[in-house]
Amino acid sequence: MGRFFTKKKSKLPETTDSPIFTDLDKNVEFLKKQFEGASDVVFRQLTSGNNKAYLFFVDGLIDSNRIEFHAIKQLLEETSEESISPKYIENKIVSVNSVKEANTFKEIIKQILNGNTILLVDKLDQALVLEVRGGSSRSISEPDAESVIRGPREGFTENLRVNTSLVRRKIHSPNLKVLSRTVGTETQTSIAILYLENLAPPQLVEEVLSRIDKIKIDGILESGYIEELIEDSPWSPFPQLQNTERPDTVAANLLEGRVSIVVDGTPFALILPVSFWQFIQASEDYYQRFHISVFLRILRVSLLFLALLMPAFYIAVVSFHQDMIPTTLLLSIAASREAIPFPVFIEAMIMELSFEALREAGIRLPKVIGQAVSILGALVIGTAAVEAGIVSAPMVIVVSLTGIASFTIPRFNMAISIRLLRFPIMILAGMFGLFGIVLGSIVLLTHLCKLRSFGVPYFSPLSPLKWSELKDVFIRVPWWDMDRRPKQFVKEDTKREASNLQPSPSQKES
Repeated sequence: MGRFFTKKKSKLPETTDSPIFTDLDKNVEFLKKQFEGASDVVFRQLTSGNNKAYLFFVDGLIDSNRIEFHAIKQLLEETSEESISPKYIENKIVSVNSVKEANTFKEIIKQILNGNTILLVDKLDQALVLEVRGGSSRSISEPDAESVIRGPREGFTENLRVNTSLVRRKIHSPNLKVLSRTVGTETQTSIAILYLENLAPPQLVEEVLSRIDKIKIDGILESGYIEELIEDSPWSPFPQLQNTERPDTVAANLLEGRVSIVVDGTPFALILPVSFWQFIQASEDYYQRFHISVFLRILRVSLLFLALLMPAFYIAVVSFHQDMIPTTLLLSIAASREAIPFPVFIEAMIMELSFEALREAGIRLPKVIGQAVSILGALVIGTAAVEAGIVSAPMVIVVSLTGIASFTIPRFNMAISIRLLRFPIMILAGMFGLFGIVLGSIVLLTHLCKLRSFGVPYFSPLSPLKWSELKDVFIRVPWWDMDRRPKQFVKEDTKREASNLQPSPSQKES
């Protein structure tokens, strides 16, 4: 007996790439060795007729009711005394929706950790993968960061298949392709690449897949990992991929020839390629009537420049160009600054950093008290600072307006980029006045014009200028006039709608 077990152990494979044995005991022993110390991995032994079998799954990742009634119960009720084949089990016994075969231990381990159930039967060198994923997960709800007054209220969850199905509900087309990849040597994170085959350029899809396949990392816990690893210019402060929690946003971008990346375990999907102007466009712009969208877009563009340049402009004018200020306003500013011990630049930096600290604290604190603390903190600190003679009242107004302006940018990653760039512009204004602001603006514009997102110019269609593409940049023309898709993404099938959709006025009754 001792010689038998010694011989059996010597034949166990050293790597997971080995094929499955026909001896069930060897297979079970190897898998138990691989999952040694993993108390949540369940090994369920059962007998189906005269055939001994084992089920392997991770407790909490599977739907226990489905595995009980659609696999275990039916296997136990099987009365066949002959050896059963994988096809017989798949077609005659288990009633699970999806059943696949696995031939190596590596495939088995991967499927178990992905939340599937493995069925091994004695004398079979193939394992059956029963897709009965389940467990607790967050339900579909409205995204907090991208809420709308008019539009769909559903958002992505942390479940990959739920997220891809939400996009499928928007686009009922066989042209919608979903390619799967696994990234992360330890986390084995599943990701999906979505695109419309008839619209997305093949070279774009190939480039996305190439960059993802080059990723060699131990784990992917959020789509932000993927974003940093595949973007064109990692040192640029501007985001080169758009992230969103909204399925309708993903669907709209797929219809314009872009590609989306959905990562398991996070509700944030990535969209690429992007342009600068996408980050100042909200989903609701396309659901409201175009007059409202035009007003809101012009307002956002104006406030974006305000959020970037207003503190720097105030520093430059008060420090270097007082002759530009009307006399009455100049006297008011001088009176308010009479007791201030700091230069305008230091005063602005103190207030801006304090405002950013309050904003960050409001995000990190519990939601019940976070908003109240941030608002009360700003009021109390601002009032106390003015009364103590540390900062002037005009500076509090400037910083407050700047903060409000930055909140109007719909995309957080662009808003925080503008917040960061505000500080070097303020430094240039404190050193050179308006000339420093002009210098900083030229450097920023040059960088934006040179930047690329998967080969697409970041500032397009403004640079390079394409007049026909400006219908959906600063303004949004009516839907009946948006008859073409953006040519920087779609090269061939650019026609979006019929050319005779413009409503005609009703004829007057005679």
